[in-house]
Amino acid sequence: MFDSGLDSPPDPSIVRGVEVSEATRALAAQLGPNLHLGTSSWFFPGWTGIVYANAMDSRVLAREGLRAYSAHPLLRAASIDRSYYSPLDREVYEAYASQVPDDFRFTVKAPAECTTPWLRGSSGEPAGENPRFLDPDYAYEAFVRPAYEGLGAKCGPLLFQFPPQGRMALRNPKQFGERLYRFLTRLPRVPLYAIEVRDSPLLTDTYVEALRGAGARHCLSVHPKAGALHDQTDVLAVLGPGPLVARWNLNPAHTYEEAKERYAPFDRLLQEDPASRSVLAAVAARALQAGQPVHVVVNNKAEGSAPLSIFKLAEEIRERLRQP
Repeated sequence: MFDSGLDSPPDPSIVRGVEVSEATRALAAQLGPNLHLGTSSWFFPGWTGIVYANAMDSRVLAREGLRAYSAHPLLRAASIDRSYYSPLDREVYEAYASQVPDDFRFTVKAPAECTTPWLRGSSGEPAGENPRFLDPDYAYEAFVRPAYEGLGAKCGPLLFQFPPQGRMALRNPKQFGERLYRFLTRLPRVPLYAIEVRDSPLLTDTYVEALRGAGARHCLSVHPKAGALHDQTDVLAVLGPGPLVARWNLNPAHTYEEAKERYAPFDRLLQEDPASRSVLAAVAARALQAGQPVHVVVNNKAEGSAPLSIFKLAEEIRERLRQP
């Protein structure tokens, strides 16, 4: 008899997404097309049963997991983090874009060379000034151009994450803002640029004017070194209407390494942060009600499992949208 193959078991070598409930699909539909929630990278075997239906090695998920990941209706974004450590070619971005639907958006981290003012020696010690720090020509050729051209319409925020800048920058925060303005205004205006700062004293009026003048956005960052969320929302208020970019990076109770050790394999919420969730939900709902696109990236180190954090955040955003 002819075997149609309809009852054949699924190919175990192909990454498959979990079955999603109708309630989850309804939630995604209620949140609308302007909301892009996603995780910081996507290749975690511990997400089996949460995002992925079958267990896979992290290398397989990194290479082939995006198609299954992006099939989940609440995961309509992802952050490409590996570009922070080394620039990626256009072809790499094209391969990522080919795996996801048209309404999916990537947040992409700029190489650390763009945002770190000094070079590091083999042991991590400062080894002189970094000539590529805030160099717009290098940023364009190594980052902006390949990311924007490779991802095309699926390119979301291009993120410049500034680690702690050192005592000299903190003594003269106005100078940082002025230099940031010169950098941003020499880049093309088409992509959405987002700036994440890990020194709260640098969030000055000059910083806000630099972003406003360049059409860039402050990235709301949940991180112990980024300053209180309420202070950052004040920056957003002064900056004025525009797309919302946010990153729920790290639980304030831990360092990055502590959270990584405590939360692995990232398959459950181990230390919820309802205060941060509430602020993120509130600002996201306000932006959506104003018709603005919203891009929120969540890290496993925020509460223990980034997808589970997203599912709870999505529910709270819906509740906020229902309020007058």
